[in-house]
Amino acid sequence: MESQLTILLPVAAIWLAAGVLADRLPRLRDARALRRRTGWLLALALTGVALVAAVSVGGLFSAGTAAVDRAAAGLTIATGPALVVAVCSVRRIRRLRAGAGAFDTAPGTPAPHGLRAAAAHPLVGLPLQVTALATMPAVIAAAGADLGAEPGVTGPAITIGALAVATIGVRHALRHSRLTERAQPAASRSARAAGPLHV
Repeated sequence: MESQLTILLPVAAIWLAAGVLADRLPRLRDARALRRRTGWLLALALTGVALVAAVSVGGLFSAGTAAVDRAAAGLTIATGPALVVAVCSVRRIRRLRAGAGAFDTAPGTPAPHGLRAAAAHPLVGLPLQVTALATMPAVIAAAGADLGAEPGVTGPAITIGALAVATIGVRHALRHSRLTERAQPAASRSARAAGPLHV
């Protein structure tokens, strides 16, 4: 079990760090800091996807009783969100980094609300945080507490996980919507419309 936990802990730590970093991106008001943090986030996301893929492939080629095979079985739930990260989130993070680089002309240059809204998009942070949550059951099982062994624990654990994912998704959607509204230009009222109507 120790070797299985040794494999799973770095994977879970990388996804957890990526989830925390993605959650803090929209709070950054400096373009240079936003560009630097998106670079870190991109590296963490790519490393996490590579580790999940490596463990899964290693589990396919193992004899079935090795530690990597047990780790791959534990990461089955995390494979789906990690695939969403590889397909959607990585592309958005790269575009966000390029956009922040366009404003990174001098220290202290403020990040526009449009960039911060893009950083708050649910497809940036939600898949990373869901993948981090999905690695937790495997780590807990590898540590010796098998949640699936007791039928009375499995149902509430699934319910709590689903509620956590829904809460994270709603939070990202609300924050993205609020920042997007700030990024919209103020609608200019027509001077003609302000006056009395002449027929």
